[in-house]
Amino acid sequence: MVSRTVRRATASAAALLTLTAVPAHAATHESDTTRTSGTTALPAPDMAGLRAVLRTLTAQGAPGAIIARIDDHGTVYTAAAGVDDRTTRRAIGNADRFRIGSITKSFSAVVLLQLADAHKLDLDASVDRYLPGLLPDKRITVRHVLSHRSGLYDYTNSMFANSVSGFEAVRDKVFTYRQLVQLSLNHARTNAPGAAYSYSNTNFVVAGMLIEKLTGHAVGTEYRDRIIRPLNLRDTLYVHPATQIPGRHAHGYLTPDRAGAQLVDATDQTVSWAQSAGAVISTTRDLNTFFSALLGGRLTSAAQLAQMERWTLVNSTTRYGLGLRRRDLSCGVSVYGHTGAVQGFYTYSFTSKDGRRSLTALANTSNNGTVLNTMARTLDSAFCGARTKAIKPIKGSSLTGRGSLVTERNVAYEDIAPGIARD
Repeated sequence: MVSRTVRRATASAAALLTLTAVPAHAATHESDTTRTSGTTALPAPDMAGLRAVLRTLTAQGAPGAIIARIDDHGTVYTAAAGVDDRTTRRAIGNADRFRIGSITKSFSAVVLLQLADAHKLDLDASVDRYLPGLLPDKRITVRHVLSHRSGLYDYTNSMFANSVSGFEAVRDKVFTYRQLVQLSLNHARTNAPGAAYSYSNTNFVVAGMLIEKLTGHAVGTEYRDRIIRPLNLRDTLYVHPATQIPGRHAHGYLTPDRAGAQLVDATDQTVSWAQSAGAVISTTRDLNTFFSALLGGRLTSAAQLAQMERWTLVNSTTRYGLGLRRRDLSCGVSVYGHTGAVQGFYTYSFTSKDGRRSLTALANTSNNGTVLNTMARTLDSAFCGARTKAIKPIKGSSLTGRGSLVTERNVAYEDIAPGIARD
């Protein structure tokens, strides 16, 4: 059963994986020239289409917790399907907290761009200026790190080569940032600094280290003081290294690599293997508020937002900036945000160019490429309206990647272990 609500937001409510690192994509850059401007009126959200996507997700193996929220010029649309806990059978709701995975990267990027606004950070300076001796190549800049062009190997490729045993090995473990960086440096780099786009969680571990070095505070403190409190994100938390999600929350279920194997409840974990690359907890409301504020110019100066929107081409429909992704939809609209994958949770969170319409969608599963790919259709329902036809997968594609499925408009991959082929 799919539930739905439409209501007017209060003023405060109006006032949150992926692309493959193999092969690396040659870096080409462009400023933001979207096909549809932020001032062009969008068609009404297609709620019937969105509910149909949620039903499809349950049929494709999402254990039963799928939620979506659209904030549109003060009007709120919500939809939910299934239960959030397979044991208690409690219904899922948009008030439930969940782990947002790599959407955390956008939080980390915002903090660093605020530091750039304060003239405490130069995006084109070597990481070595701020963290002497950490990396083996002084040519790696802060910009390279935030745009996934450093060439640093993604240690999660090795850590999660086997999804379940890899997860269980680190579920309760606590890492230091330097330990995670060293796991990367044990492997050859993927490309020379700046030469190519190659998604790597290592980059945003380095970002966390930069935040702590430049501020003298833990990343959780900086998220709270610079983003969470100013935006009144009452359900957004960074609890690392605690293992539980406080308050009402969804349970997340990891799909094993072996077909037919029992789902693993992955809700409780330290997420220490990700930290500033993926350990934030939030809700659909808070993530919509966050990206709306970011694209609306409330979190950085216009100059720094423009830096975030200096794009590197990833594929025909996706570009990556500085901790920010742009997706070009089938109707010609471009949307801005990030995807997130952490064991048990897939999240899509994107907003329009002007930040006035936002969507966040969650499925309580991971390591399921079919579900991940289908979730992209929530964007068309939210931003393109009922005129958009369903996207059909291309059969027989040779492209591979963890959780990959090729479609006419999109190539979807996970944010965890992007170099491991599964399908």
